[in-house]
Amino acid sequence: MQDAGDKLKVILTKGNIPAHIAVIMDGNGRWARKQGMERVNGHFEGVNSARDTIEACVDLGVRYLTLYVFSKENWNRPEFEVSCLMSLLVETIYKEIDSLMEKNVKVFPIGETSQLPDKARESLEDVVGITSSNTGMTLMLAISYSGREEIIRAVNKLIDSGKISVTEDDIRSCLYNSEAPDPELMIRTGGDIRISNFLLWQCAYTELYVTEKLWPDFRKDDLFDAVINYQGRERRFGKTSEQIKGDHIV
Repeated sequence: MQDAGDKLKVILTKGNIPAHIAVIMDGNGRWARKQGMERVNGHFEGVNSARDTIEACVDLGVRYLTLYVFSKENWNRPEFEVSCLMSLLVETIYKEIDSLMEKNVKVFPIGETSQLPDKARESLEDVVGITSSNTGMTLMLAISYSGREEIIRAVNKLIDSGKISVTEDDIRSCLYNSEAPDPELMIRTGGDIRISNFLLWQCAYTELYVTEKLWPDFRKDDLFDAVINYQGRERRFGKTSEQIKGDHIV
């Protein structure tokens, strides 16, 4: 069995590395229940998985990594769990700032962050400011995020600007981060086969990779497995295999 180092070498040799990877970090609560713990313990353990995933993407030279931290719908969870998640967000951000700076990672939040409690919003603003000059990977944190709301927000911005007819480029220019390319690969842990209102516009042609592994058990080795799987796929974007290979047979 290949270890993570061997898998990294294989991936880098092939060279077909996604510029943008998105991750739905699912299964924290189920992991905690299996351990006989409260749900929040799964979220705490999931921080280690996020750290490993960031490191793995930096090692690969991924340009953008988007982590689905907290959806707009997650505000409907029990008040205690939401409170713990917000506290964890603050704690994690301040703990990871030095590591993010060392890895030259720039943090860019997407979502309705104005809805966050003051301490969570301020910590997020702090890490954005501190990492703003970094030139390596951009880590996009989807917090209080809804894919549908992002599209509605973009359309309303265009209406307010006086647009009566719009193009794809117009809508893209009004997304939370219009500079980021669409994700080539979306990873979902926990086994559920759905995208849960995540990056709906951007993932029109994204390759999906679903693993049964719960998020707190996800490590570098698992990220590398997902990328190796991606490298074995043929991305056609509506064309035929022959066209993609250059034969131009229709």
